[in-house]
Amino acid sequence: MDRLKLGSNGEQKGTDFLRRKGYKILHRNFRTRSGEIDIIAEKNREIVFIEVKTRSSVNCGYPEEAVNRRKINHLLKASGYYLMKYNKDVPCRFEILSILADSKNGYSFDIIPIEM
Repeated sequence: MDRLKLGSNGEQKGTDFLRRKGYKILHRNFRTRSGEIDIIAEKNREIVFIEVKTRSSVNCGYPEEAVNRRKINHLLKASGYYLMKYNKDVPCRFEILSILADSKNGYSFDIIPIEM
């Protein structure tokens, strides 16, 4: 499976997983000049900004290892724009949804908080 299809499938499976975990999906692929936010959700009266990373193996590292300081800075700027645009004054948090796609075992998910 090519990289784009793997990522797209991962995002869809991740969205389904988050819904089952009680997240209300507000937006997917929210784009700004600063970057893109893969998923914006609400859970427990908080806005959750989620970066989704999908890998088919850990040969090149775990999915969450691809989220570096630069990506986190883009996420922060884009989330600030989102909060301003939609006039949201609620607590928010940032998470990585790490997904491993295994052809034999299906998908495994891990929600990792991003410490700011």
